[in-house]
Amino acid sequence: MTLASAPPVRLRVPGRTLVLVAGLPGAGKSTLLATLPPQSSTVVLDSEHTRDRLVRLLPVGTPYPLYRWAVHLLHRLAMVRAVLTGPETVVVHLPSTTDGARRAIRLLAACGGREAHLVWVHAEPEDALAGQHARGRVVRGRAFAGHAARAGDVARRLHSDGPPPGWSSARVVDRSCAHRGLRMAK
Repeated sequence: MTLASAPPVRLRVPGRTLVLVAGLPGAGKSTLLATLPPQSSTVVLDSEHTRDRLVRLLPVGTPYPLYRWAVHLLHRLAMVRAVLTGPETVVVHLPSTTDGARRAIRLLAACGGREAHLVWVHAEPEDALAGQHARGRVVRGRAFAGHAARAGDVARRLHSDGPPPGWSSARVVDRSCAHRGLRMAK
């Protein structure tokens, strides 16, 4: 079976849900999210979209480090708003390489009366870096090294232990799965 003919990743998300798509920067999270067919009952929040909207408001050539903080803040505010008041399914893109970040998102889902589902896009650090270079946006060296160190065994733990406490499901996919796409069913 070729990559083009391989079926998309399927995820069952009944009722009010929050789906966290997490993994190293450059692992393929945005690629995976870009494959989701639009649905009126679903909102997809990708920080790349937040950045694109913000950059249109800034003077041409404004260096990203000057407004990175605003992208992160606006993306997280949009996430909180969507989880508390949004449609039935909220899909969020965040690296979430720390256990604490994933716990906070799970708590936010609970506050919004939503089941929490985790999709971890696994990539080795060198592959994630290649993905960053391919998209033309590279995370600073020290920041990426921190993500890589924290994310090192997340896929292994999810495979061996299953969903962490409070998560309805946890799924590990790799970069090739990201290219195949994601489909969600109620």
